[in-house]
Amino acid sequence: MSRQMKLGAFMRPTTIHTGAWRYPGAFPDANFNFAHLSHFAQRLEDAKFDAFFMADHLAVLNMPVEALKRSHTVTSFDPLTLLPALAVQTKRLGLIATASTTFEPAYMIARRFASLDHISAGRAGWNIVTTSNPDAALNFGLDDQMEHDERYARAREYYEVVTGLWDSFADDAFVRDVESGLFFDPEKMHVLNHKGRYLSVRGPLNIARPVQGWPVIVQAGASEAGRQLAAETAEVVFAAGGRLADDQAFYRDVKGRAEKAGRDPDSLKILPGAFVVVGDSDDEAREKRFKLDSLVHEQSAIASLSIALGIDASKFDPDGPLPEIPETNQSQSGRARAVALAQREGLTVRQLAQRLGGYAGLGFVGSVKTVADQMEQWFVERGCDGFNVMFPSVPEGLEDFITGIVPELQKRGLFRREYEGPTLRDNLGLKRPPNRFFGSGA
Repeated sequence: MSRQMKLGAFMRPTTIHTGAWRYPGAFPDANFNFAHLSHFAQRLEDAKFDAFFMADHLAVLNMPVEALKRSHTVTSFDPLTLLPALAVQTKRLGLIATASTTFEPAYMIARRFASLDHISAGRAGWNIVTTSNPDAALNFGLDDQMEHDERYARAREYYEVVTGLWDSFADDAFVRDVESGLFFDPEKMHVLNHKGRYLSVRGPLNIARPVQGWPVIVQAGASEAGRQLAAETAEVVFAAGGRLADDQAFYRDVKGRAEKAGRDPDSLKILPGAFVVVGDSDDEAREKRFKLDSLVHEQSAIASLSIALGIDASKFDPDGPLPEIPETNQSQSGRARAVALAQREGLTVRQLAQRLGGYAGLGFVGSVKTVADQMEQWFVERGCDGFNVMFPSVPEGLEDFITGIVPELQKRGLFRREYEGPTLRDNLGLKRPPNRFFGSGA
Protein backbone atom coordinates (compact mmCIF):
# COMPACT_ATOMS: atom_id res chain seq x y z
CA MET A 1 0.00 0.00 0.00
CA SER A 2 1.27 3.47 -0.85
CA ARG A 3 1.93 5.98 1.90
CA GLN A 4 -1.32 7.34 3.32
CA MET A 5 -2.28 10.27 5.54
CA LYS A 6 -2.98 9.91 9.23
CA LEU A 7 -5.77 12.14 10.53
CA GLY A 8 -6.37 13.14 14.11
CA ALA A 9 -9.18 15.41 15.23
CA PHE A 10 -7.84 18.05 17.61
CA MET A 11 -10.65 18.65 20.11
CA ARG A 12 -10.62 20.98 23.13
CA PRO A 13 -12.84 18.90 23.54
CA THR A 14 -14.67 20.58 20.63
CA THR A 15 -12.89 23.37 18.72
CA ILE A 16 -9.91 25.66 19.23
CA HIS A 17 -11.33 28.86 17.75
CA THR A 18 -12.42 31.36 20.41
CA GLY A 19 -15.43 32.50 18.38
CA ALA A 20 -16.63 29.00 17.46
CA TRP A 21 -19.31 28.75 20.15
CA ARG A 22 -20.98 31.89 18.75
CA TYR A 23 -21.04 30.70 15.13
CA PRO A 24 -24.56 30.30 13.67
CA GLY A 25 -25.81 26.76 14.27
CA ALA A 26 -23.00 25.87 16.67
CA PHE A 27 -23.65 24.07 19.95
CA PRO A 28 -22.61 26.62 22.61
CA ASP A 29 -22.66 24.00 25.38
CA ALA A 30 -20.76 21.28 23.48
CA ASN A 31 -17.72 21.30 25.80
CA PHE A 32 -19.90 19.94 28.61
CA ASN A 33 -22.51 18.04 26.65
CA PHE A 34 -21.59 14.36 26.62
CA ALA A 35 -24.30 13.47 24.10
CA HIS A 36 -22.77 15.92 21.61
CA LEU A 37 -19.21 14.75 22.29
CA SER A 38 -20.21 11.12 21.91
CA HIS A 39 -21.86 11.90 18.57
CA PHE A 40 -18.75 13.75 17.35
CA ALA A 41 -16.55 10.77 18.26
CA GLN A 42 -18.87 8.37 16.45
CA ARG A 43 -18.89 10.58 13.35
CA LEU A 44 -15.08 10.73 13.39
CA GLU A 45 -15.03 6.95 13.56
CA ASP A 46 -17.48 6.75 10.64
CA ALA A 47 -14.96 8.82 8.68
CA LYS A 48 -12.08 6.48 9.72
CA PHE A 49 -10.15 9.16 11.63
CA ASP A 50 -7.14 7.80 13.51
CA ALA A 51 -7.87 9.56 16.77
CA PHE A 52 -9.89 11.95 18.89
CA PHE A 53 -7.11 14.13 20.32
CA MET A 54 -8.14 16.00 23.47
CA ALA A 55 -6.31 19.04 24.76
CA ASP A 56 -6.26 20.00 28.42
CA HIS A 57 -5.41 22.91 30.70
CA LEU A 58 -4.93 23.02 34.45
CA ALA A 59 -6.00 26.58 35.28
CA VAL A 60 -9.02 28.80 34.69
CA LEU A 61 -7.49 32.10 35.74
CA ASN A 62 -4.96 32.38 32.93
CA MET A 63 -6.19 35.69 31.50
CA PRO A 64 -8.16 38.72 32.71
CA VAL A 65 -11.72 37.84 33.70
CA GLU A 66 -13.12 40.37 31.22
CA ALA A 67 -11.53 38.28 28.45
CA LEU A 68 -12.01 34.95 30.16
CA LYS A 69 -15.76 35.37 30.38
CA ARG A 70 -15.92 35.31 26.57
CA SER A 71 -14.00 32.05 26.03
CA HIS A 72 -15.71 28.68 25.55
CA THR A 73 -12.43 26.90 26.34
CA VAL A 74 -12.48 28.15 29.95
CA THR A 75 -13.70 24.80 31.25
CA SER A 76 -13.97 21.25 29.94
CA PHE A 77 -14.10 17.66 31.11
CA ASP A 78 -10.99 15.99 32.48
CA PRO A 79 -9.58 14.03 29.50
CA LEU A 80 -8.97 10.84 31.46
CA THR A 81 -12.56 10.90 32.66
CA LEU A 82 -14.11 11.72 29.27
CA LEU A 83 -12.10 9.40 27.04
CA PRO A 84 -12.93 6.15 28.87
CA ALA A 85 -16.59 7.10 28.45
CA LEU A 86 -16.03 7.69 24.73
CA ALA A 87 -14.20 4.35 24.54
CA VAL A 88 -17.43 2.49 25.16
CA GLN A 89 -19.21 4.57 22.51
CA THR A 90 -16.67 3.70 19.79
CA LYS A 91 -14.77 0.63 18.53
CA ARG A 92 -11.78 1.75 16.42
CA LEU A 93 -11.20 5.47 17.03
CA GLY A 94 -7.98 6.25 18.89
CA LEU A 95 -8.31 8.25 22.11
CA ILE A 96 -5.42 10.59 22.88
CA ALA A 97 -5.36 12.57 26.12
CA THR A 98 -3.07 15.38 27.19
CA ALA A 99 -1.47 14.93 30.61
CA SER A 100 1.25 17.07 32.19
CA THR A 101 4.58 15.78 33.48
CA THR A 102 5.06 18.80 35.72
CA PHE A 103 2.44 18.38 38.45
CA GLU A 104 0.88 14.93 38.72
CA PRO A 105 2.59 11.82 40.15
CA ALA A 106 4.03 9.59 37.43
CA TYR A 107 2.49 6.49 39.01
CA MET A 108 -1.02 7.90 38.65
CA ILE A 109 -0.50 8.93 35.03
CA ALA A 110 0.87 5.48 34.20
CA ARG A 111 -2.10 3.81 35.86
CA ARG A 112 -4.74 5.99 34.20
CA PHE A 113 -3.38 5.55 30.69
CA ALA A 114 -2.91 1.81 31.19
CA SER A 115 -6.54 1.68 32.33
CA LEU A 116 -7.70 3.65 29.28
CA ASP A 117 -5.78 1.29 27.00
CA HIS A 118 -7.46 -1.75 28.56
CA ILE A 119 -10.94 -0.18 28.59
CA SER A 120 -10.60 0.83 24.92
CA ALA A 121 -9.00 -2.50 23.86
CA GLY A 122 -5.81 -0.80 22.74
CA ARG A 123 -6.72 2.68 21.53
CA ALA A 124 -5.04 4.98 24.06
CA GLY A 125 -2.43 7.66 23.44
CA TRP A 126 -0.63 10.00 25.85
CA ASN A 127 0.17 13.53 24.72
CA ILE A 128 3.13 14.53 26.88
CA VAL A 129 3.10 18.21 27.86
CA THR A 130 5.21 20.12 30.35
CA THR A 131 2.62 22.89 31.07
CA SER A 132 3.90 26.41 30.44
CA ASN A 133 1.04 28.25 32.17
CA PRO A 134 2.28 29.74 35.49
CA ASP A 135 -1.29 29.95 36.78
CA ALA A 136 -1.43 26.15 36.75
CA ALA A 137 1.45 26.03 39.23
CA LEU A 138 -0.67 27.92 41.76
CA ASN A 139 -3.23 25.10 41.69
CA PHE A 140 -0.62 22.55 42.73
CA GLY A 141 0.94 24.24 45.75
CA LEU A 142 3.71 26.03 43.84
CA ASP A 143 4.45 29.75 43.71
CA ASP A 144 5.84 29.78 40.18
CA GLN A 145 6.42 27.58 37.16
CA MET A 146 9.53 25.43 36.75
CA GLU A 147 12.10 26.78 34.26
CA HIS A 148 11.52 25.80 30.62
CA ASP A 149 14.50 23.48 30.06
CA GLU A 150 14.15 21.98 33.52
CA ARG A 151 10.53 21.09 32.72
CA TYR A 152 11.78 19.12 29.72
CA ALA A 153 14.51 17.42 31.73
CA ARG A 154 11.84 16.33 34.22
CA ALA A 155 9.61 15.20 31.33
CA ARG A 156 12.39 12.97 29.97
CA GLU A 157 12.78 11.24 33.33
CA TYR A 158 8.99 11.09 33.76
CA TYR A 159 8.68 9.29 30.41
CA GLU A 160 11.22 6.69 31.52
CA VAL A 161 9.32 6.10 34.75
CA VAL A 162 5.87 5.84 33.15
CA THR A 163 6.99 3.49 30.37
CA GLY A 164 8.95 1.47 32.95
CA LEU A 165 5.81 1.12 35.03
CA TRP A 166 3.84 -0.04 31.98
CA ASP A 167 6.43 -2.82 31.68
CA SER A 168 5.93 -3.94 35.29
CA PHE A 169 4.44 -7.26 34.19
CA ALA A 170 5.26 -9.54 31.29
CA ASP A 171 2.36 -9.96 28.88
CA ASP A 172 1.83 -13.51 30.09
CA ALA A 173 2.31 -12.81 33.82
CA PHE A 174 -1.35 -13.26 34.70
CA VAL A 175 -1.83 -17.00 34.35
CA ARG A 176 -5.11 -17.16 36.31
CA ASP A 177 -4.76 -20.91 36.86
CA VAL A 178 -7.96 -21.83 38.68
CA GLU A 179 -6.85 -25.38 39.42
CA SER A 180 -3.54 -24.48 41.10
CA GLY A 181 -4.77 -21.23 42.56
CA LEU A 182 -1.98 -19.21 40.91
CA PHE A 183 -3.24 -15.82 39.70
CA PHE A 184 0.06 -14.36 38.47
CA ASP A 185 3.66 -15.50 38.15
CA PRO A 186 5.88 -13.36 40.43
CA GLU A 187 8.89 -14.23 38.24
CA LYS A 188 7.24 -12.13 35.54
CA MET A 189 6.82 -9.03 37.69
CA HIS A 190 9.45 -6.26 37.77
CA VAL A 191 9.83 -3.75 40.62
CA LEU A 192 11.07 -0.49 39.09
CA ASN A 193 12.78 1.03 42.15
CA HIS A 194 13.45 4.31 40.32
CA LYS A 195 15.34 7.01 42.18
CA GLY A 196 16.24 9.91 39.95
CA ARG A 197 16.78 13.65 39.98
CA TYR A 198 13.09 14.50 39.95
CA LEU A 199 11.20 11.30 40.74
CA SER A 200 11.30 8.43 43.20
CA VAL A 201 8.92 5.59 42.30
CA ARG A 202 9.08 2.05 43.60
CA GLY A 203 6.46 0.22 41.51
CA PRO A 204 5.30 -2.13 40.19
CA LEU A 205 2.18 -0.74 38.55
CA ASN A 206 -0.97 -2.38 39.88
CA ILE A 207 -2.44 -3.14 36.46
CA ALA A 208 -1.52 -5.58 33.70
CA ARG A 209 0.67 -4.41 30.83
CA PRO A 210 -1.40 -2.27 28.40
CA VAL A 211 -2.94 -3.92 25.35
CA GLN A 212 -0.61 -1.95 23.05
CA GLY A 213 2.40 -2.61 25.27
CA TRP A 214 2.53 1.13 25.76
CA PRO A 215 -0.17 3.64 24.81
CA VAL A 216 1.01 5.67 21.82
CA ILE A 217 3.39 8.46 22.86
CA VAL A 218 2.56 11.93 21.50
CA GLN A 219 4.55 15.12 21.99
CA ALA A 220 3.84 18.69 20.96
CA GLY A 221 6.86 20.85 21.87
CA ALA A 222 8.57 22.82 19.10
CA SER A 223 11.43 24.43 21.07
CA GLU A 224 14.93 22.97 20.96
CA ALA A 225 14.24 20.95 24.11
CA GLY A 226 10.82 19.94 22.80
CA ARG A 227 12.16 18.72 19.46
CA GLN A 228 14.83 16.65 21.15
CA LEU A 229 12.32 15.10 23.54
CA ALA A 230 10.08 14.26 20.58
CA ALA A 231 12.95 12.74 18.62
CA GLU A 232 13.91 10.50 21.54
CA THR A 233 10.47 9.47 22.79
CA ALA A 234 7.51 10.43 20.58
CA GLU A 235 5.65 8.26 18.10
CA VAL A 236 3.38 11.11 17.01
CA VAL A 237 4.43 14.76 16.95
CA PHE A 238 1.68 17.36 17.08
CA ALA A 239 3.46 20.11 15.14
CA ALA A 240 2.41 23.75 15.05
CA GLY A 241 2.06 24.03 11.27
CA GLY A 242 2.69 27.11 9.15
CA ARG A 243 4.39 27.73 5.81
CA LEU A 244 5.20 24.61 3.79
CA ALA A 245 8.94 25.35 3.73
CA ASP A 246 8.97 25.73 7.53
CA ASP A 247 6.99 22.52 8.00
CA GLN A 248 9.35 20.66 5.69
CA ALA A 249 12.32 21.94 7.67
CA PHE A 250 10.70 20.84 10.95
CA TYR A 251 9.90 17.43 9.43
CA ARG A 252 13.50 16.90 8.33
CA ASP A 253 14.91 18.17 11.62
CA VAL A 254 12.85 15.99 13.97
CA LYS A 255 13.10 12.88 11.80
CA GLY A 256 16.86 13.46 11.51
CA ARG A 257 17.17 13.76 15.27
CA ALA A 258 15.21 10.53 15.67
CA GLU A 259 17.57 8.72 13.33
CA LYS A 260 20.59 10.04 15.24
CA ALA A 261 18.96 8.73 18.41
CA GLY A 262 18.93 5.25 16.84
CA ARG A 263 15.26 5.25 15.88
CA ASP A 264 13.55 4.49 12.58
CA PRO A 265 12.29 7.88 11.32
CA ASP A 266 9.14 6.18 10.02
CA SER A 267 8.29 5.18 13.59
CA LEU A 268 7.55 8.85 14.25
CA LYS A 269 4.51 10.43 12.57
CA ILE A 270 4.48 14.22 12.24
CA LEU A 271 0.98 15.71 12.23
CA PRO A 272 0.75 19.51 12.15
CA GLY A 273 -2.42 21.14 13.34
CA ALA A 274 -4.53 22.29 10.38
CA PHE A 275 -7.51 24.60 10.77
CA VAL A 276 -9.82 23.64 7.91
CA VAL A 277 -12.73 25.74 6.65
CA VAL A 278 -14.65 24.22 3.73
CA GLY A 279 -17.18 25.91 1.48
CA ASP A 280 -18.97 25.21 -1.79
CA SER A 281 -16.47 27.64 -3.32
CA ASP A 282 -13.26 29.33 -2.24
CA ASP A 283 -15.15 32.59 -1.79
CA GLU A 284 -17.78 31.00 0.43
CA ALA A 285 -15.08 29.37 2.58
CA ARG A 286 -13.32 32.73 3.00
CA GLU A 287 -16.62 34.31 4.00
CA LYS A 288 -17.08 31.59 6.65
CA ARG A 289 -13.60 32.27 8.02
CA PHE A 290 -14.20 36.03 8.07
CA LYS A 291 -17.52 35.53 9.89
CA LEU A 292 -15.86 33.24 12.42
CA ASP A 293 -12.98 35.61 13.13
CA SER A 294 -15.39 38.54 13.50
CA LEU A 295 -16.97 36.73 16.47
CA VAL A 296 -13.74 36.94 18.50
CA HIS A 297 -14.16 39.74 21.03
CA GLU A 298 -11.31 42.26 21.26
CA GLN A 299 -10.75 41.50 24.97
CA SER A 300 -10.31 37.81 24.19
CA ALA A 301 -8.04 38.61 21.27
CA ILE A 302 -5.65 40.71 23.38
CA ALA A 303 -5.69 38.05 26.09
CA SER A 304 -4.76 35.37 23.53
CA LEU A 305 -1.89 37.54 22.33
CA SER A 306 -0.71 38.03 25.90
CA ILE A 307 -0.68 34.27 26.47
CA ALA A 308 1.21 33.63 23.24
CA LEU A 309 3.84 36.26 24.04
CA GLY A 310 4.08 35.58 27.78
CA ILE A 311 3.68 39.32 28.44
CA ASP A 312 0.75 41.74 28.95
CA ALA A 313 -0.14 42.92 25.43
CA SER A 314 -2.87 45.32 26.62
CA LYS A 315 -0.15 47.93 27.20
CA PHE A 316 0.87 47.97 23.53
CA ASP A 317 -0.40 50.48 20.96
CA PRO A 318 -3.14 48.39 19.29
CA ASP A 319 -2.65 50.13 15.95
CA GLY A 320 1.14 50.06 16.02
CA PRO A 321 3.59 47.30 15.13
CA LEU A 322 4.48 44.61 17.64
CA PRO A 323 7.33 45.92 19.82
CA GLU A 324 10.42 43.92 20.74
CA ILE A 325 9.33 40.97 22.89
CA PRO A 326 11.73 39.59 25.53
CA GLU A 327 11.96 35.86 26.21
CA THR A 328 9.92 34.59 29.16
CA ASN A 329 9.58 31.33 31.05
CA GLN A 330 6.45 30.43 29.11
CA SER A 331 6.13 28.66 25.75
CA GLN A 332 9.07 29.67 23.57
CA SER A 333 7.61 28.18 20.41
CA GLY A 334 4.29 30.02 20.89
CA ARG A 335 6.08 33.35 21.31
CA ALA A 336 8.27 32.71 18.27
CA ARG A 337 5.29 31.85 16.05
CA ALA A 338 3.40 35.01 17.06
CA VAL A 339 6.41 37.26 16.46
CA ALA A 340 7.16 35.61 13.11
CA LEU A 341 3.54 35.97 11.97
CA ALA A 342 3.50 39.69 12.85
CA GLN A 343 6.76 40.28 11.00
CA ARG A 344 5.88 38.16 7.98
CA GLU A 345 2.52 39.82 7.33
CA GLY A 346 3.25 43.26 8.76
CA LEU A 347 0.39 43.02 11.25
CA THR A 348 -0.47 45.61 13.85
CA VAL A 349 -0.95 44.51 17.45
CA ARG A 350 -4.73 44.58 16.95
CA GLN A 351 -4.56 42.52 13.76
CA LEU A 352 -2.20 39.99 15.32
CA ALA A 353 -4.45 39.70 18.37
CA GLN A 354 -7.53 39.13 16.22
CA ARG A 355 -5.74 36.37 14.32
CA LEU A 356 -4.47 34.69 17.47
CA GLY A 357 -7.85 35.02 19.13
CA GLY A 358 -9.20 32.78 16.42
CA TYR A 359 -6.42 30.54 15.15
CA ALA A 360 -3.17 31.75 13.60
CA GLY A 361 -1.47 28.52 12.58
CA LEU A 362 -1.72 26.45 9.42
CA GLY A 363 -5.08 27.00 7.77
CA PHE A 364 -6.69 25.48 4.70
CA VAL A 365 -9.64 27.58 3.54
CA GLY A 366 -11.47 26.84 0.33
CA SER A 367 -13.60 24.45 -1.68
CA VAL A 368 -13.23 20.68 -1.28
CA LYS A 369 -10.82 20.59 -4.24
CA THR A 370 -8.75 23.53 -3.00
CA VAL A 371 -8.37 22.13 0.51
CA ALA A 372 -7.64 18.59 -0.72
CA ASP A 373 -5.02 19.96 -3.14
CA GLN A 374 -3.29 21.82 -0.31
CA MET A 375 -3.38 18.85 2.04
CA GLU A 376 -2.02 16.61 -0.69
CA GLN A 377 0.83 19.03 -1.39
CA TRP A 378 1.87 19.17 2.27
CA PHE A 379 1.75 15.38 2.46
CA VAL A 380 3.44 14.48 -0.83
CA GLU A 381 6.18 17.10 -0.41
CA ARG A 382 7.04 15.79 3.06
CA GLY A 383 5.78 18.61 5.18
CA CYS A 384 3.87 16.07 7.26
CA ASP A 385 2.61 12.50 7.61
CA GLY A 386 -0.95 13.73 8.01
CA PHE A 387 -2.79 16.32 10.06
CA ASN A 388 -4.43 17.03 13.38
CA VAL A 389 -7.55 18.64 11.98
CA MET A 390 -9.13 21.57 13.80
CA PHE A 391 -12.75 22.23 12.95
CA PRO A 392 -13.98 25.83 12.77
CA SER A 393 -17.25 24.98 14.50
CA VAL A 394 -19.31 22.00 15.60
CA PRO A 395 -21.28 20.40 14.21
CA GLU A 396 -21.07 22.24 10.86
CA GLY A 397 -17.30 22.41 10.44
CA LEU A 398 -16.85 18.80 11.48
CA GLU A 399 -19.53 17.61 9.07
CA ASP A 400 -18.10 19.73 6.22
CA PHE A 401 -14.79 17.91 6.60
CA ILE A 402 -16.26 14.42 7.02
CA THR A 403 -18.69 14.66 4.10
CA GLY A 404 -16.48 16.69 1.78
CA ILE A 405 -12.75 16.34 2.39
CA VAL A 406 -12.58 12.71 3.55
CA PRO A 407 -14.27 11.26 0.43
CA GLU A 408 -12.03 13.39 -1.78
CA LEU A 409 -8.87 12.19 -0.03
CA GLN A 410 -10.12 8.61 -0.28
CA LYS A 411 -10.82 9.04 -4.01
CA ARG A 412 -7.23 10.21 -4.47
CA GLY A 413 -5.91 7.17 -2.61
CA LEU A 414 -4.49 9.36 0.16
CA PHE A 415 -6.64 8.15 3.06
CA ARG A 416 -8.00 4.80 4.21
CA ARG A 417 -11.48 3.50 3.51
CA GLU A 418 -11.30 0.96 6.35
CA TYR A 419 -9.26 0.74 9.54
CA GLU A 420 -6.11 -1.38 9.35
CA GLY A 421 -6.70 -3.02 12.72
CA PRO A 422 -8.30 -2.77 16.14
CA THR A 423 -5.61 -0.72 17.93
CA LEU A 424 -4.34 2.81 17.53
CA ARG A 425 -0.86 1.40 16.83
CA ASP A 426 -2.27 -0.79 14.05
CA ASN A 427 -3.88 2.19 12.35
CA LEU A 428 -0.88 4.48 12.73
CA GLY A 429 1.48 1.78 11.45
CA LEU A 430 3.45 1.65 14.72
CA LYS A 431 5.10 -1.43 16.20
CA ARG A 432 4.16 -2.73 19.62
CA PRO A 433 7.16 -1.99 21.89
CA PRO A 434 8.92 -4.92 23.53
CA ASN A 435 8.89 -5.12 27.30
CA ARG A 436 12.24 -3.70 28.39
CA PHE A 437 12.45 -6.14 31.31
CA PHE A 438 11.04 -9.29 29.74
CA GLY A 439 11.81 -8.92 26.02
CA SER A 440 9.71 -8.91 22.87
CA GLY A 441 8.21 -12.31 23.50
CA ALA A 442 6.68 -11.38 26.82
